[in-house]
Amino acid sequence: MSRHRVASGRLLLLVGASGLVAVAIIVLALAWAGSESDAAALERQRSLVNARLQDQVTQVRDLIGKLGESHARLQGDHASAEPAGSADAAAGQRRDGNDLAFLRRAAIEVFGFDRAFIANRDGLIATANEPSAQNGYRWIKPLLKPLWDEAGENGKAQPVRPGEADAPDGRATARLMRLEGRPSIVALAPVAGVAADSAPASSAAAPSIVVVRYLDGSALDKLSRDQGLAGARYARSADADGNEVSFQVDDSGTGEPIGFIIWTPDLPGSIVIHRLVPALSIATLMFAALFGALVILLRKSLSELNDSEEHARHLANHDVLTQLPNRALFTARLEEGVRQARGQSVFLAVALVDLDRFKAVNDTHGHAAGDELIRQAAKRMSDQIGSGDTLARLGGDEFAIIFHDKSPLDERVGAICRQIIQALEQPFILDDTSAASYVSASVGIAFWDKDTVLSDELLRKADLALYEAKRQGRARSVLFDSSLGDGKSDADALQRELRILLAQSGHARAGQDSSSPEATSAAKEPNPSGALELHYQAVFREDDGWHVSGAEALVRWRHPERGLIAPDRFIPMAEESGLIHEIGRWVLRRACIDASAWPSDIPVAVNVSPVQLRHSAFVSDVERILRETGFPATRLEIEVTESALIGGSKDAARTLEALRAMGIKIALDDFGTGYSSLSHLLRFEVDRIKIDRSFVSRLGRSAEATSLISSIIQLGRSLGIMVTAEGIELESQRDFLVAVGCTDLQGFLFSKPSPLHENGCLDYDERLPQSVSNGPDRLDAKV
Repeated sequence: MSRHRVASGRLLLLVGASGLVAVAIIVLALAWAGSESDAAALERQRSLVNARLQDQVTQVRDLIGKLGESHARLQGDHASAEPAGSADAAAGQRRDGNDLAFLRRAAIEVFGFDRAFIANRDGLIATANEPSAQNGYRWIKPLLKPLWDEAGENGKAQPVRPGEADAPDGRATARLMRLEGRPSIVALAPVAGVAADSAPASSAAAPSIVVVRYLDGSALDKLSRDQGLAGARYARSADADGNEVSFQVDDSGTGEPIGFIIWTPDLPGSIVIHRLVPALSIATLMFAALFGALVILLRKSLSELNDSEEHARHLANHDVLTQLPNRALFTARLEEGVRQARGQSVFLAVALVDLDRFKAVNDTHGHAAGDELIRQAAKRMSDQIGSGDTLARLGGDEFAIIFHDKSPLDERVGAICRQIIQALEQPFILDDTSAASYVSASVGIAFWDKDTVLSDELLRKADLALYEAKRQGRARSVLFDSSLGDGKSDADALQRELRILLAQSGHARAGQDSSSPEATSAAKEPNPSGALELHYQAVFREDDGWHVSGAEALVRWRHPERGLIAPDRFIPMAEESGLIHEIGRWVLRRACIDASAWPSDIPVAVNVSPVQLRHSAFVSDVERILRETGFPATRLEIEVTESALIGGSKDAARTLEALRAMGIKIALDDFGTGYSSLSHLLRFEVDRIKIDRSFVSRLGRSAEATSLISSIIQLGRSLGIMVTAEGIELESQRDFLVAVGCTDLQGFLFSKPSPLHENGCLDYDERLPQSVSNGPDRLDAKV
């Protein structure tokens, strides 16, 4: 993954994390606000509960104090109504006891206290005859001491006479405490206006009223109603459920816990949040959807930007047509390979691959077909190389391969290059309508060695090897060695000399009769590049004795320094440079002029390059030359190869059709070495087929070759097509071919190619030599 894609991924992660954090902050803020609101509400409820409890304590204290004071006023009313005397005094004492009992009952029945007692520090007063009161007071008496102390008793009470309004000095007090395991409000207040002698004899203290109100009963219900405490209950421990809260009730004196009030609190924050949950959920989902869409769009934009950058980077380093590395990337990898090889960590080799005859396919079928052929060729080569190797397209039909490995490459490179050549020789189907196209490949190989310092030097060596492969006839691989150092420069020089040769006035008019004044004048002019000349090889037929049935014109270049140069050295460069058209016109004109002196039944065959055949002016050139030389079209044979027909079948068909309309015969050369030969015989209406010398040379050594030749001859006889066998060098070959019905034979056994004035077989100033008429047995002496 590229750094840009990693950076984009981190940016998306940051944006996504930011969105999640934002949502989390919103949710947490709402939760915090709700929690704070709940906490404030809960604290307020607890404060109200505490205040309410304190209010109840105060109310009980004030109420019990008023009850104590009301007794003095009641006593005053009774005193004013009774007469004086001892009997009256006794009656007053009885009234005091009854009043105290009444006061106690009033506290319980009228004011709703749970329990009430009239007592002093020593015990109960006026209720001594009630056992239940005695038992109850026995349990609470020890707990009343703090209240007695707080009440501030001043010793023995002074007697109060009836009618006195003032009560003895004392005050009411109340507190929270636990009685009998229950939270309670206990209050104590002195009873005013009671004589000391009305109390038990053991007590010297004035009586007081003691009341108890339990908080876990009706008081708690009232508290719950007043304060809105849902489900309030009392518990000895804080055993609240998950949705409940507790309030600790402490002893007013000691501060020790006496119990807990538990209720379900009213939490407005939670209620609000609960009510907002659906809306918040929808809003969150909408926000998440919008944010997700934003992230997706951002990711798509970043991805498109990264893809665009990677595509631009890819285009900068790869070929658009084949997607292979281009020259820039190839050079960079080659330089890296040279550095590694220099460090002795890997073995390195470079192979340059050039497609043969690609230009002809491109010119014939158009650039679209040429592009498709390049793509298919690239795919075939990619299938052959290893995963660690680099195949690059340098431009046009030029490819290059970098081989590098930790082990020696000699055998692997050679095997791969042979596989590439074989793969590229297979037919290319470029579209659904045209026939298959054929190319081949020339490969130049160079291995890195310690003398190769730079990558350019390694490429130069591979280029020289590639040139040598083309010079040797193409469709092969050549390994660079030191002897190839000047090969390419020599080829360049040869091509320049060929251009000079064709530019000379003599060859510009070379098609003219050699006896013409212009030709004679041109021949006298010295030419440093030499001259082109035609050699002829006769074709013989066995028909009541051997006789010449035709001749093939073969071009040669006689160089003043290089000697006689064979066509396989200069024809390929002439095809590539476009000089082949001028050479072809000269060969055709010269052959027509020479053959004009032969008997009228002897035709001449002229080889035509595929490049010539596809040239738009070829037919008009042939027509003009025949008209200017006066040579009959019926005596001219045009020899073409199968590759010429395959590479440009549409144009070739039109050209051959026009030539046949003029009366020219068509011969298919090297028959059997190409593809789809039978379809060519029918489609192009061939007049002659020539069996390639590669098959003839295997006669007697290969059963397959023998069978194939017999089949070709029988096929020709069935279709009415003349058959010529090339490359006859042995009498056994001749005898076999005659026996199977071959009509015409050609080869060194009969005649070698030679100039017309040296070729006795075509010297018609004399009779045909007796040696020829007596059979090929005696031709060796003549040739």
